[in-house]
Amino acid sequence: MTQPASWLDLMEQGAPELMKVVTGTRESILPDGALSNKTKTLMTMLCDALLGHDGGVTTIANRARAAGASEEEIAETVGVAFLMGGLPALVTGSNAFKN
Repeated sequence: MTQPASWLDLMEQGAPELMKVVTGTRESILPDGALSNKTKTLMTMLCDALLGHDGGVTTIANRARAAGASEEEIAETVGVAFLMGGLPALVTGSNAFKN
């Protein structure tokens, strides 16, 4: 079974110049600075939980793990999503624990 194209693939095909802007912006914001890449990645996971992007939470949680985030840090980030977004954010945030 073929996987559907990701939004990144679709944008790259449909709007390559816009994707250059998006990629450049990400590359300028996410590297270590006053906040580490790991912290910024956890923040993006929090935002996806608040916005109801369950697949994004899973993907970004794995990115956070690759950046060195512990399961405890991921769990605390899901807890902050719950604090700020209630039960819907908690349900979406639970996707951080999908493999």
